[in-house]
Amino acid sequence: GKAALGAEVGVLLCDVGDAASLAAVARQTRLVLNCVGPYRFFGEPVVEACVENGASCIDISGEPQFLEGMYLKYNEKAAEKGVYVIGSCGFDSIPADMGVLYTRDKLKGTLTAVESFLTVKSGPEGSCVHDGTWKSAVYGLADQDNLRKLRKKIGYAPVPVVGAKLKRRGLVFYSQEFKEYSVPFMGSDVSVVKRSQRYLHTELQETPVQYGAYVNIGGLGSVIKLMFAGILFLLLVKFSFGRKLLTKYPEFFSAGRFTKKGPTQKQMDGTSFTMTFFGEGYSEGQDPQNGKPNVKICTEVKGPEPGYVATPIVMVQAAVSLLEDAASLPKRGGVYSPGAAFFKTKLIDRLNKCGVEFSVISKPEV
Repeated sequence: GKAALGAEVGVLLCDVGDAASLAAVARQTRLVLNCVGPYRFFGEPVVEACVENGASCIDISGEPQFLEGMYLKYNEKAAEKGVYVIGSCGFDSIPADMGVLYTRDKLKGTLTAVESFLTVKSGPEGSCVHDGTWKSAVYGLADQDNLRKLRKKIGYAPVPVVGAKLKRRGLVFYSQEFKEYSVPFMGSDVSVVKRSQRYLHTELQETPVQYGAYVNIGGLGSVIKLMFAGILFLLLVKFSFGRKLLTKYPEFFSAGRFTKKGPTQKQMDGTSFTMTFFGEGYSEGQDPQNGKPNVKICTEVKGPEPGYVATPIVMVQAAVSLLEDAASLPKRGGVYSPGAAFFKTKLIDRLNKCGVEFSVISKPEV
């Protein structure tokens, strides 16, 4: 009963303000790739149209409130219809979420904790990001209280801590591994990974992995700049006039990191990312509930410029996996995080062939 693929690819026009146009598009396809954010403003009508009309839907949202709000509202209906709604299928959540699962699968024993460190390298032209991502951050941080209320409504089961408790790092710290300063990563990775780990634990009784995400920022000069910008951002985001200023002048308030034009081709060509995972756990036969972790592993996900080169690769391969590896998806439809949906699929193999590479760096015994 699914739409047959035509020989020619046409152009279909639709508008999030016109439900009938979205429904018409959803009825003609098996899968919609939704790239239009901020998702808190433009995402839900697309999800609703897809679920109502029997099409699956994936997006590249990094907005926990949108992602978890869609779970609350549409998980049961998507399951009834047998469709999959999978959020955060871009950079950075697929490298993080699938990276944790890759690390788990490569460790001989039981992985109990992982920390990831993101490094973005840019060429002489520097790097920047379009202001759509900036807007998502502005409105997301302003709405933290509602996110807490939403999670209360969902009533998540707590994820048990197995093995030694993963200690949180400070707001700014010197990373011995990278010989530079690092800060906690402010994106959605931690919440996305936690959702996947909760699903794998509750549905499949797998050992949940604790996770911490960090980003390398460089030397002391970068720390001072970031702290100044961060304090200003946090002050302004609390007030509506501050949010207006932040969204009107992204380039000024982000020191050129976010612009209304986005990056140039030269900037994209000169930029790449590496996400390094340090995992620890317990060797085969050792009870993770007793004693200290006794095995470690280091893995890596690396790829081209994250926002405009890696994200399309990752999103399209996630879409291909959803269509081609259907037998490996969760049996029920629903609203899923990437790790929960794709952990049995060939997604990592597909990404490795397309330039987003997963590899083991070392497996030292402690």
